[in-house]
Amino acid sequence: MNTFILINPLSGSYSPTLRSRLLSQLSAVGISPTVMTVTGPQDAGAVCAEIETDSQNPLIIVAGGDGTINAIVNALQPGRSTLAILPTGTANVLAYELGISSVADGIARIAAGASKPLAVGVVEPADGDARRFILMAGVGLDGSIVKGVRTWEKRVLKKGAYLLSALRCLIAWDHSRFSLQANGQTLECHSAIIGNAARYGGNFMLMPTADLSQPQFELFCITATSRWSYLKILVNSLRGRPEQRKDVTRLRTTQIELQGNRAIQLDGDYYRQAPCTISVIGDFARIIV
Repeated sequence: MNTFILINPLSGSYSPTLRSRLLSQLSAVGISPTVMTVTGPQDAGAVCAEIETDSQNPLIIVAGGDGTINAIVNALQPGRSTLAILPTGTANVLAYELGISSVADGIARIAAGASKPLAVGVVEPADGDARRFILMAGVGLDGSIVKGVRTWEKRVLKKGAYLLSALRCLIAWDHSRFSLQANGQTLECHSAIIGNAARYGGNFMLMPTADLSQPQFELFCITATSRWSYLKILVNSLRGRPEQRKDVTRLRTTQIELQGNRAIQLDGDYYRQAPCTISVIGDFARIIV
């Protein structure tokens, strides 16, 4: 199997020393990948097209965080590649989801070679500007918080920038709801998380039945519109019982129709406003576990 490592020099803890260490550790287990640099979605498209043109069933090692991985997922052709993760980014939720505790652990898993199918979500608006996600889509309050993160705040405060944006959303609170359709039901939501993975925002288990290998989402819909209700839902969620409220609906589905014009975030980055359709692509790739 042809092996490549995609490194994002703008990602999280990257340094030339880290790059050398990654290659040395891979070499120690008998892996000598072709090194390719990815700094954003445009780079990812060109790099992945080159890899898939020249190689059948390549192993693509992604050294970066969730943003880098999302760029790669949006550049690959379905059913063509195997992915492996080395968590070197600011946000590494996918690594948490796979149980990868460190770069060394990721390399050990690559050497072992065990993999499983990977399903991803795809958001399709009417204008055709489709985009995939691997972890989750957030609509409503969640999307507005991510949209409100300012670039300089994220650079300086890292994850603290999201808390600052959340405070701004609390002050300028929007009580309105939006409609979505799933499994033949119409739900009026104030906020919704469409989970392809069980974890949210780090190692927080919000959707415990979600599974990256299964072509099905877990939908977490909040109908409450008050700040006080959200606080109660947050407390219940931290206790592992978010569904024990009448203003929370949870269901499993493969397709969701979003109405209205609420903000949408994908894998922690702002995407656009609704309306759109969200569906799942099964067996999109294989992923090293």
